Amino acid sequence: MSKKHVLIMVVCCLLPIVGLAAIYLFKIPANTMVWSALILLCPLSHLFMMKYMMQEHGAEHPTSQIHHDRE
Repeated sequence: MSKKHVLIMVVCCLLPIVGLAAIYLFKIPANTMVWSALILLCPLSHLFMMKYMMQEHGAEHPTSQIHHDRE
């Protein structure tokens, strides 16, 4: 796993947590739209990470097909 991938994972995982913590700690008034965005940020960042990870693996293994021997 590359350092860039680890950095993206950390940012995507901590961003919703930091947002929720800021709302609670600083008592920021948040409407339904902000709560919905923070809740949706978790699965959306996961999808972003998966897309990035698939591109990384595709570049590493260009011939990932399984060859079957017929005898």
